Amino acid sequence: MKRISKNLVLLFLAAFSLQACEDNDDVATPIDLQVNNFIWRGLNEVYLWQADVPNLADNRFADQNALDSFLKGYSKPEDLFEDLLNKPESKYPNGDAIDRFSWIVNDYTVLEQELNGITKNSGIDFRLSRQSTGSDNLVGYVRYIIPNSDASKKEIKRGDLFTSVNGTPLTISNYEKLLLDSDSYTLNLADFNNNSFVLNGKSVALTKTTLEENPILINKTITSGSHKIGYLMYNGFYAEYDNELNLVFGKFKSEGVTDLVLDLRYNGGGSVRSSIRLASMITGQFPNDIFAKTQFNSKQMNALSSSELESLNDRFISSFDGNAVNSLKLNTLYVITTESTASASELVINGLKPYINIIQIGDVTTGKNVGSYTLYDSESLTKTKVNPTHKYAMQPLVFKISNSANFGDYTQGLQPTYQQYEYVSSYGILGDPSEPLLNLAISKITGSTSKRIQTDKSQTLPYFKDSKSMRRFGQEMYLENPPKGFKP
Repeated sequence: MKRISKNLVLLFLAAFSLQACEDNDDVATPIDLQVNNFIWRGLNEVYLWQADVPNLADNRFADQNALDSFLKGYSKPEDLFEDLLNKPESKYPNGDAIDRFSWIVNDYTVLEQELNGITKNSGIDFRLSRQSTGSDNLVGYVRYIIPNSDASKKEIKRGDLFTSVNGTPLTISNYEKLLLDSDSYTLNLADFNNNSFVLNGKSVALTKTTLEENPILINKTITSGSHKIGYLMYNGFYAEYDNELNLVFGKFKSEGVTDLVLDLRYNGGGSVRSSIRLASMITGQFPNDIFAKTQFNSKQMNALSSSELESLNDRFISSFDGNAVNSLKLNTLYVITTESTASASELVINGLKPYINIIQIGDVTTGKNVGSYTLYDSESLTKTKVNPTHKYAMQPLVFKISNSANFGDYTQGLQPTYQQYEYVSSYGILGDPSEPLLNLAISKITGSTSKRIQTDKSQTLPYFKDSKSMRRFGQEMYLENPPKGFKP
Protein backbone atom coordinates (compact mmCIF):
# COMPACT_ATOMS: atom_id res chain seq x y z
CA MET A 1 0.00 0.00 0.00
CA LYS A 2 2.80 2.36 0.95
CA ARG A 3 4.56 1.48 -2.31
CA ILE A 4 1.43 2.23 -4.35
CA SER A 5 0.92 5.50 -2.50
CA LYS A 6 4.51 6.48 -3.14
CA ASN A 7 4.13 5.76 -6.85
CA LEU A 8 0.94 7.81 -6.96
CA VAL A 9 2.73 10.74 -5.36
CA LEU A 10 5.58 10.47 -7.88
CA LEU A 11 3.08 10.26 -10.73
CA PHE A 12 1.25 13.34 -9.41
CA LEU A 13 4.50 15.27 -9.10
CA ALA A 14 5.55 14.31 -12.63
CA ALA A 15 2.18 15.35 -14.01
CA PHE A 16 2.35 18.65 -12.12
CA SER A 17 5.85 19.29 -13.43
CA LEU A 18 4.77 18.53 -17.01
CA GLN A 19 1.73 20.76 -16.66
CA ALA A 20 3.93 23.55 -15.29
CA CYS A 21 6.22 23.26 -18.33
CA GLU A 22 3.24 23.35 -20.68
CA ASP A 23 1.80 26.35 -18.86
CA ASN A 24 5.14 28.13 -19.10
CA ASP A 25 5.21 27.52 -22.83
CA ASP A 26 1.68 28.87 -23.17
CA VAL A 27 2.17 31.98 -21.09
CA ALA A 28 0.82 34.92 -23.02
CA THR A 29 3.36 37.39 -24.35
CA PRO A 30 3.43 40.52 -22.16
CA ILE A 31 1.24 43.21 -23.66
CA ASP A 32 4.16 45.58 -24.16
CA LEU A 33 6.06 42.97 -26.20
CA GLN A 34 3.25 41.59 -28.35
CA VAL A 35 4.00 43.70 -31.42
CA ASN A 36 7.76 43.12 -31.18
CA ASN A 37 7.24 39.40 -30.68
CA PHE A 38 5.01 39.30 -33.77
CA ILE A 39 7.68 41.07 -35.82
CA TRP A 40 10.43 38.69 -34.78
CA ARG A 41 8.29 35.56 -35.16
CA GLY A 42 6.98 36.56 -38.58
CA LEU A 43 10.38 37.46 -40.01
CA ASN A 44 11.97 34.39 -38.48
CA GLU A 45 9.46 32.18 -40.29
CA VAL A 46 9.05 33.67 -43.75
CA TYR A 47 11.49 36.53 -44.44
CA LEU A 48 13.31 35.82 -47.69
CA TRP A 49 16.73 36.52 -46.17
CA GLN A 50 16.07 34.94 -42.75
CA ALA A 51 19.27 32.90 -43.02
CA ASP A 52 21.34 36.03 -43.61
CA VAL A 53 20.22 37.93 -40.50
CA PRO A 54 21.95 36.60 -37.34
CA ASN A 55 19.25 37.87 -34.98
CA LEU A 56 16.64 35.86 -36.91
CA ALA A 57 18.48 32.54 -36.59
CA ASP A 58 16.47 29.71 -35.00
CA ASN A 59 19.22 29.15 -32.41
CA ARG A 60 19.96 32.83 -31.75
CA PHE A 61 18.12 32.90 -28.39
CA ALA A 62 18.36 30.18 -25.79
CA ASP A 63 14.75 30.52 -24.68
CA GLN A 64 11.77 32.87 -24.68
CA ASN A 65 13.22 34.87 -21.80
CA ALA A 66 16.34 35.61 -23.82
CA LEU A 67 14.24 36.64 -26.79
CA ASP A 68 12.05 38.84 -24.59
CA SER A 69 15.14 40.53 -23.21
CA PHE A 70 16.26 41.32 -26.76
CA LEU A 71 12.83 42.59 -27.76
CA LYS A 72 12.65 44.88 -24.72
CA GLY A 73 15.54 46.83 -26.20
CA TYR A 74 13.19 48.35 -28.80
CA SER A 75 10.58 50.85 -27.71
CA LYS A 76 9.45 51.42 -31.32
CA PRO A 77 8.37 48.37 -33.34
CA GLU A 78 9.47 50.12 -36.52
CA ASP A 79 13.07 50.27 -35.25
CA LEU A 80 13.08 46.54 -34.50
CA PHE A 81 11.68 45.80 -37.94
CA GLU A 82 14.41 47.83 -39.67
CA ASP A 83 17.15 46.20 -37.59
CA LEU A 84 15.95 42.72 -38.57
CA LEU A 85 16.06 43.39 -42.31
CA ASN A 86 18.93 42.43 -44.59
CA LYS A 87 20.70 45.70 -45.45
CA PRO A 88 17.57 47.86 -45.76
CA GLU A 89 17.66 50.95 -47.95
CA SER A 90 17.05 53.15 -44.90
CA LYS A 91 20.52 52.18 -43.64
CA TYR A 92 22.25 51.64 -46.97
CA PRO A 93 21.02 54.53 -49.13
CA ASN A 94 23.96 54.72 -51.52
CA GLY A 95 23.23 51.70 -53.70
CA ASP A 96 24.45 48.97 -51.31
CA ALA A 97 21.00 47.99 -50.01
CA ILE A 98 19.71 44.46 -50.47
CA ASP A 99 16.19 44.89 -49.10
CA ARG A 100 14.69 47.97 -50.74
CA PHE A 101 11.03 47.16 -50.37
CA SER A 102 9.98 45.57 -47.02
CA TRP A 103 7.70 47.68 -44.83
CA ILE A 104 5.53 47.70 -41.74
CA VAL A 105 2.37 49.63 -40.80
CA ASN A 106 0.57 50.27 -37.54
CA ASP A 107 -2.87 49.98 -39.15
CA TYR A 108 -3.50 47.11 -41.55
CA THR A 109 -6.74 48.71 -42.76
CA VAL A 110 -4.68 51.36 -44.55
CA LEU A 111 -2.38 48.67 -45.94
CA GLU A 112 -5.28 46.65 -47.35
CA GLN A 113 -6.80 49.71 -48.99
CA GLU A 114 -3.60 50.85 -50.64
CA LEU A 115 -2.88 47.39 -52.04
CA ASN A 116 -6.19 47.80 -53.89
CA GLY A 117 -5.42 51.28 -55.17
CA ILE A 118 -7.29 53.19 -52.46
CA THR A 119 -5.21 56.09 -51.15
CA LYS A 120 -5.50 59.50 -49.61
CA ASN A 121 -4.57 61.39 -52.73
CA SER A 122 -4.89 64.80 -54.35
CA GLY A 123 -5.01 63.14 -57.77
CA ILE A 124 -1.69 64.11 -59.34
CA ASP A 125 0.76 61.40 -60.31
CA PHE A 126 4.14 63.12 -60.49
CA ARG A 127 7.85 62.58 -60.76
CA LEU A 128 10.54 64.41 -58.78
CA SER A 129 13.95 65.10 -60.29
CA ARG A 130 17.04 66.95 -59.19
CA GLN A 131 17.18 70.26 -61.01
CA SER A 132 20.67 69.30 -62.15
CA THR A 133 23.12 66.52 -61.42
CA GLY A 134 24.20 66.70 -57.77
CA SER A 135 21.72 69.45 -56.89
CA ASP A 136 19.66 69.19 -53.70
CA ASN A 137 16.92 71.29 -55.28
CA LEU A 138 14.04 69.37 -56.79
CA VAL A 139 11.55 69.95 -59.58
CA GLY A 140 8.32 68.04 -59.86
CA TYR A 141 6.31 67.48 -62.99
CA VAL A 142 2.87 66.05 -63.47
CA ARG A 143 2.71 62.72 -65.32
CA TYR A 144 -1.06 62.29 -65.31
CA ILE A 145 -4.18 63.34 -63.44
CA ILE A 146 -6.33 60.69 -61.75
CA PRO A 147 -9.97 61.01 -62.87
CA ASN A 148 -12.56 62.09 -60.28
CA SER A 149 -9.88 63.53 -58.01
CA ASP A 150 -9.50 67.02 -56.58
CA ALA A 151 -6.76 67.73 -59.14
CA SER A 152 -9.10 66.75 -61.99
CA LYS A 153 -11.20 69.81 -61.11
CA LYS A 154 -8.24 72.21 -61.01
CA GLU A 155 -6.09 74.04 -63.56
CA ILE A 156 -3.27 71.52 -63.63
CA LYS A 157 -2.29 69.05 -66.33
CA ARG A 158 0.31 66.59 -67.56
CA GLY A 159 3.68 68.30 -68.08
CA ASP A 160 3.15 71.11 -65.56
CA LEU A 161 6.26 71.81 -63.46
CA PHE A 162 6.47 72.81 -59.80
CA THR A 163 9.51 73.76 -57.74
CA SER A 164 7.89 74.98 -54.51
CA VAL A 165 5.11 73.85 -52.20
CA ASN A 166 3.33 76.39 -50.02
CA GLY A 167 5.98 78.89 -51.09
CA THR A 168 8.86 76.72 -49.86
CA PRO A 169 11.39 75.46 -52.43
CA LEU A 170 11.42 71.66 -52.78
CA THR A 171 14.65 69.95 -51.68
CA ILE A 172 15.75 66.41 -50.96
CA SER A 173 15.44 67.14 -47.22
CA ASN A 174 11.89 68.54 -47.15
CA TYR A 175 9.92 66.95 -50.02
CA GLU A 176 8.32 64.30 -47.78
CA LYS A 177 7.14 66.82 -45.23
CA LEU A 178 5.77 69.16 -47.89
CA LEU A 179 4.07 66.56 -50.09
CA LEU A 180 3.21 63.66 -47.77
CA ASP A 181 2.53 65.05 -44.32
CA SER A 182 -0.31 67.43 -45.13
CA ASP A 183 -3.83 66.75 -46.40
CA SER A 184 -3.81 70.00 -48.34
CA TYR A 185 -1.06 71.99 -50.00
CA THR A 186 -0.42 74.47 -52.77
CA LEU A 187 1.88 73.72 -55.68
CA ASN A 188 3.80 76.71 -57.02
CA LEU A 189 4.21 76.17 -60.76
CA ALA A 190 7.30 76.96 -62.77
CA ASP A 191 8.61 77.20 -66.34
CA PHE A 192 11.91 76.02 -67.78
CA ASN A 193 13.67 79.07 -69.23
CA ASN A 194 17.31 79.48 -70.24
CA ASN A 195 18.30 76.16 -68.65
CA SER A 196 16.77 77.03 -65.29
CA PHE A 197 13.43 76.68 -63.52
CA VAL A 198 11.62 79.90 -62.81
CA LEU A 199 8.39 80.34 -60.85
CA ASN A 200 5.70 81.65 -63.20
CA GLY A 201 3.33 83.12 -60.61
CA LYS A 202 0.72 80.37 -61.00
CA SER A 203 -0.28 78.13 -58.13
CA VAL A 204 -2.76 75.30 -57.56
CA ALA A 205 -4.32 74.48 -54.18
CA LEU A 206 -4.93 70.74 -53.79
CA THR A 207 -6.72 68.65 -51.17
CA LYS A 208 -6.27 64.94 -50.58
CA THR A 209 -9.37 62.77 -50.49
CA THR A 210 -9.86 59.03 -50.16
CA LEU A 211 -9.48 58.03 -53.79
CA GLU A 212 -9.82 54.69 -55.56
CA GLU A 213 -7.77 54.73 -58.74
CA ASN A 214 -8.93 52.63 -61.68
CA PRO A 215 -5.64 51.33 -63.12
CA ILE A 216 -7.09 51.18 -66.64
CA LEU A 217 -6.41 54.82 -67.49
CA ILE A 218 -6.66 54.58 -71.29
CA ASN A 219 -7.77 51.88 -73.69
CA LYS A 220 -8.32 52.52 -77.39
CA THR A 221 -7.75 51.07 -80.83
CA ILE A 222 -5.55 52.99 -83.27
CA THR A 223 -5.77 52.18 -86.98
CA SER A 224 -2.55 52.63 -88.93
CA GLY A 225 -2.56 51.17 -92.43
CA SER A 226 -3.43 47.49 -92.18
CA HIS A 227 -2.73 47.44 -88.46
CA LYS A 228 -5.34 47.74 -85.74
CA ILE A 229 -3.25 48.62 -82.70
CA GLY A 230 -4.68 48.17 -79.24
CA TYR A 231 -3.30 50.69 -76.76
CA LEU A 232 -3.67 50.07 -73.02
CA MET A 233 -2.27 52.38 -70.37
CA TYR A 234 -2.37 50.28 -67.22
CA ASN A 235 -1.15 51.88 -63.99
CA GLY A 236 -1.52 49.24 -61.28
CA PHE A 237 -2.24 45.54 -60.78
CA TYR A 238 -5.37 45.69 -58.59
CA ALA A 239 -7.27 42.39 -58.58
CA GLU A 240 -10.71 43.96 -58.18
CA TYR A 241 -10.33 45.48 -61.67
CA ASP A 242 -9.38 42.21 -63.38
CA ASN A 243 -12.87 41.58 -64.72
CA GLU A 244 -12.97 45.09 -66.17
CA LEU A 245 -9.56 44.47 -67.73
CA ASN A 246 -10.89 41.27 -69.29
CA LEU A 247 -13.76 43.26 -70.82
CA VAL A 248 -11.22 45.65 -72.37
CA PHE A 249 -9.51 42.70 -74.04
CA GLY A 250 -12.91 41.48 -75.20
CA LYS A 251 -13.38 44.87 -76.86
CA PHE A 252 -9.93 44.61 -78.45
CA LYS A 253 -10.90 41.21 -79.87
CA SER A 254 -14.19 42.47 -81.25
CA GLU A 255 -12.40 45.39 -82.90
CA GLY A 256 -9.97 43.03 -84.62
CA VAL A 257 -6.83 44.21 -82.88
CA THR A 258 -3.71 42.86 -84.60
CA ASP A 259 -1.06 44.40 -82.35
CA LEU A 260 -0.90 45.60 -78.75
CA VAL A 261 1.01 48.41 -77.05
CA LEU A 262 0.97 47.85 -73.29
CA ASP A 263 1.94 51.08 -71.55
CA LEU A 264 3.43 50.30 -68.11
CA ARG A 265 5.58 53.42 -67.86
CA TYR A 266 4.06 54.52 -64.52
CA ASN A 267 2.95 51.10 -63.22
CA GLY A 268 4.60 50.30 -59.89
CA GLY A 269 3.12 46.80 -59.68
CA GLY A 270 0.62 44.97 -57.48
CA SER A 271 -1.01 41.54 -57.48
CA VAL A 272 0.81 38.51 -58.90
CA ARG A 273 -2.59 36.98 -59.66
CA SER A 274 -3.48 40.00 -61.81
CA SER A 275 -0.15 39.66 -63.64
CA ILE A 276 -0.95 36.07 -64.56
CA ARG A 277 -4.39 37.09 -65.80
CA LEU A 278 -3.04 39.95 -67.92
CA ALA A 279 -0.36 37.71 -69.45
CA SER A 280 -3.06 35.17 -70.29
CA MET A 281 -5.15 37.88 -71.99
CA ILE A 282 -2.19 38.93 -74.11
CA THR A 283 -1.48 35.35 -75.18
CA GLY A 284 -3.94 32.46 -74.73
CA GLN A 285 -2.03 29.89 -76.73
CA PHE A 286 -0.14 28.52 -73.71
CA PRO A 287 -2.87 27.24 -71.36
CA ASN A 288 -1.52 25.75 -68.14
CA ASP A 289 2.13 26.29 -69.15
CA ILE A 290 4.37 27.75 -66.46
CA PHE A 291 4.34 31.55 -66.44
CA ALA A 292 6.51 32.08 -63.36
CA LYS A 293 8.24 30.18 -60.59
CA THR A 294 8.22 31.35 -56.99
CA GLN A 295 10.92 30.55 -54.43
CA PHE A 296 10.76 31.21 -50.68
CA ASN A 297 13.35 30.95 -47.92
CA SER A 298 15.02 27.60 -47.31
CA LYS A 299 13.10 26.99 -44.07
CA GLN A 300 9.77 27.10 -45.90
CA MET A 301 10.94 25.35 -49.07
CA ASN A 302 12.40 22.42 -47.11
CA ALA A 303 9.08 21.90 -45.31
CA LEU A 304 6.96 21.63 -48.47
CA SER A 305 5.82 18.36 -50.04
CA SER A 306 6.29 17.69 -53.75
CA SER A 307 2.68 18.65 -54.49
CA GLU A 308 3.07 21.84 -52.46
CA LEU A 309 6.29 22.68 -54.35
CA GLU A 310 4.40 22.22 -57.61
CA SER A 311 1.82 24.75 -56.45
CA LEU A 312 4.58 27.39 -56.42
CA ASN A 313 4.55 27.31 -60.24
CA ASP A 314 2.23 30.03 -61.55
CA ARG A 315 0.58 28.92 -64.80
CA PHE A 316 -1.24 30.66 -67.63
CA ILE A 317 -5.00 30.43 -67.23
CA SER A 318 -7.98 30.23 -69.60
CA SER A 319 -10.69 31.43 -67.18
CA PHE A 320 -11.21 33.15 -63.83
CA ASP A 321 -14.20 34.07 -61.72
CA GLY A 322 -16.31 31.83 -63.92
CA ASN A 323 -15.51 33.75 -67.12
CA ALA A 324 -13.34 32.81 -70.08
CA VAL A 325 -10.21 34.89 -70.54
CA ASN A 326 -10.47 37.15 -73.60
CA SER A 327 -7.14 36.20 -75.17
CA LEU A 328 -5.55 37.95 -78.15
CA LYS A 329 -3.10 35.09 -78.87
CA LEU A 330 -0.36 37.55 -79.79
CA ASN A 331 3.16 36.45 -80.72
CA THR A 332 4.66 39.92 -80.20
CA LEU A 333 4.03 42.50 -77.49
CA TYR A 334 5.14 46.13 -77.55
CA VAL A 335 5.56 47.42 -74.01
CA ILE A 336 6.44 50.92 -72.84
CA THR A 337 8.57 51.24 -69.69
CA THR A 338 10.41 53.82 -67.58
CA GLU A 339 12.42 53.69 -64.37
CA SER A 340 9.03 53.71 -62.58
CA THR A 341 7.98 50.37 -64.11
CA ALA A 342 8.33 47.89 -61.26
CA SER A 343 7.42 44.58 -59.64
CA ALA A 344 4.32 42.98 -61.14
CA SER A 345 4.89 44.99 -64.33
CA GLU A 346 8.36 43.52 -64.68
CA LEU A 347 6.91 40.09 -63.93
CA VAL A 348 4.61 40.33 -66.96
CA ILE A 349 7.52 41.26 -69.23
CA ASN A 350 9.90 38.63 -67.87
CA GLY A 351 7.24 35.91 -67.66
CA LEU A 352 6.22 36.36 -71.30
CA LYS A 353 9.76 36.47 -72.72
CA PRO A 354 10.21 32.68 -73.06
CA TYR A 355 6.99 32.49 -75.08
CA ILE A 356 6.60 35.56 -77.29
CA ASN A 357 8.66 38.39 -78.74
CA ILE A 358 8.84 41.37 -76.37
CA ILE A 359 9.69 44.76 -77.87
CA GLN A 360 10.43 47.04 -74.91
CA ILE A 361 10.41 50.78 -75.61
CA GLY A 362 11.45 53.51 -73.19
CA ASP A 363 13.85 53.29 -70.27
CA VAL A 364 15.32 50.66 -67.94
CA THR A 365 12.83 49.39 -65.35
CA THR A 366 13.16 49.51 -61.54
CA GLY A 367 14.51 45.98 -61.04
CA LYS A 368 12.23 44.41 -58.41
CA ASN A 369 12.17 40.63 -58.72
CA VAL A 370 11.01 39.97 -55.17
CA GLY A 371 7.61 40.10 -53.53
CA SER A 372 5.59 39.78 -50.38
CA TYR A 373 2.32 38.95 -48.73
CA THR A 374 0.75 40.51 -45.67
CA LEU A 375 1.64 39.13 -42.23
CA TYR A 376 -0.83 39.63 -39.37
CA ASP A 377 -0.33 38.93 -35.67
CA SER A 378 -2.06 35.58 -35.40
CA GLU A 379 -1.00 31.99 -34.90
CA SER A 380 -1.07 31.40 -38.66
CA LEU A 381 0.31 34.89 -39.52
CA THR A 382 -2.89 35.40 -41.54
CA LYS A 383 -5.93 37.51 -40.66
CA THR A 384 -7.64 34.51 -39.04
CA LYS A 385 -8.07 35.11 -35.29
CA VAL A 386 -5.84 38.15 -35.43
CA ASN A 387 -4.56 39.67 -32.17
CA PRO A 388 -7.19 42.30 -31.20
CA THR A 389 -4.82 44.39 -29.06
CA HIS A 390 -3.14 46.16 -32.00
CA LYS A 391 -3.37 46.61 -35.79
CA TYR A 392 0.26 46.27 -36.82
CA ALA A 393 0.94 44.29 -39.98
CA MET A 394 4.03 43.64 -42.09
CA GLN A 395 4.69 43.40 -45.79
CA PRO A 396 8.21 41.92 -45.80
CA LEU A 397 9.86 40.46 -48.86
CA VAL A 398 9.23 36.73 -48.71
CA PHE A 399 9.78 35.38 -52.23
CA LYS A 400 11.85 35.73 -55.37
CA ILE A 401 10.28 35.08 -58.76
CA SER A 402 11.67 33.88 -62.08
CA ASN A 403 10.24 32.90 -65.46
CA SER A 404 9.81 29.40 -66.90
CA ALA A 405 13.39 29.53 -68.21
CA ASN A 406 14.56 30.14 -64.61
CA PHE A 407 15.66 33.71 -65.30
CA GLY A 408 14.91 36.16 -62.52
CA ASP A 409 18.11 38.11 -61.98
CA TYR A 410 17.08 41.58 -63.10
CA THR A 411 17.74 43.68 -60.01
CA GLN A 412 19.45 46.23 -62.28
CA GLY A 413 16.24 46.51 -64.29
CA LEU A 414 14.99 45.13 -67.61
CA GLN A 415 16.77 46.78 -70.53
CA PRO A 416 14.68 48.28 -73.35
CA THR A 417 14.94 47.08 -76.92
CA TYR A 418 14.75 50.72 -78.02
CA GLN A 419 15.78 53.27 -75.43
CA GLN A 420 13.74 56.45 -75.51
CA TYR A 421 13.52 58.99 -72.70
CA GLU A 422 10.58 61.11 -71.70
CA TYR A 423 11.28 64.83 -72.08
CA VAL A 424 9.17 67.37 -70.25
CA SER A 425 9.51 69.75 -73.19
CA SER A 426 7.81 67.23 -75.48
CA TYR A 427 5.69 65.19 -73.11
CA GLY A 428 2.75 64.88 -75.46
CA ILE A 429 -0.76 63.67 -74.67
CA LEU A 430 -1.03 60.13 -73.33
CA GLY A 431 -2.75 57.86 -75.84
CA ASP A 432 -2.24 60.24 -78.74
CA PRO A 433 -0.36 58.56 -81.64
CA SER A 434 2.03 61.53 -81.73
CA GLU A 435 3.12 61.09 -78.09
CA PRO A 436 6.83 60.22 -78.44
CA LEU A 437 6.96 56.78 -76.79
CA LEU A 438 3.69 55.58 -78.31
CA ASN A 439 4.74 57.04 -81.67
CA LEU A 440 7.95 55.03 -81.55
CA ALA A 441 6.00 51.85 -80.75
CA ILE A 442 3.64 52.47 -83.66
CA SER A 443 6.59 53.02 -85.99
CA LYS A 444 8.07 49.67 -84.97
CA ILE A 445 4.73 47.96 -85.58
CA THR A 446 4.11 49.50 -88.99
CA GLY A 447 7.70 49.76 -90.20
CA SER A 448 7.39 53.49 -90.67
CA THR A 449 9.78 56.12 -89.35
CA SER A 450 8.94 57.63 -85.99
CA LYS A 451 8.29 61.33 -86.29
CA ARG A 452 9.02 62.03 -82.64
CA ILE A 453 12.37 60.36 -81.88
CA GLN A 454 14.27 62.61 -79.47
CA THR A 455 18.03 62.99 -79.69
CA ASP A 456 18.70 65.98 -77.39
CA LYS A 457 19.32 64.67 -73.86
CA SER A 458 19.98 68.04 -72.25
CA GLN A 459 16.56 68.06 -70.62
CA THR A 460 16.61 64.52 -69.27
CA LEU A 461 16.43 65.42 -65.61
CA PRO A 462 18.08 63.08 -63.08
CA TYR A 463 15.39 60.84 -61.58
CA PHE A 464 14.89 61.11 -57.82
CA LYS A 465 11.44 59.81 -56.78
CA ASP A 466 7.89 59.59 -58.03
CA SER A 467 4.53 59.71 -56.30
CA LYS A 468 4.23 55.90 -56.29
CA SER A 469 7.72 55.12 -55.01
CA MET A 470 7.23 57.72 -52.26
CA ARG A 471 4.48 55.49 -50.85
CA ARG A 472 5.46 52.25 -49.15
CA PHE A 473 2.69 50.59 -51.13
CA GLY A 474 3.54 52.04 -54.52
CA GLN A 475 6.00 49.46 -55.87
CA GLU A 476 4.54 46.13 -54.85
CA MET A 477 4.40 42.56 -56.05
CA TYR A 478 2.28 40.57 -53.67
CA LEU A 479 0.37 37.36 -53.13
CA GLU A 480 -3.13 37.61 -51.70
CA ASN A 481 -2.50 34.61 -49.41
CA PRO A 482 0.42 32.50 -48.18
CA PRO A 483 1.19 29.51 -50.41
CA LYS A 484 -0.36 26.14 -49.62
CA GLY A 485 1.63 24.21 -47.03
CA PHE A 486 3.29 27.14 -45.27
CA LYS A 487 3.77 26.35 -41.59
CA PRO A 488 4.30 29.38 -39.33
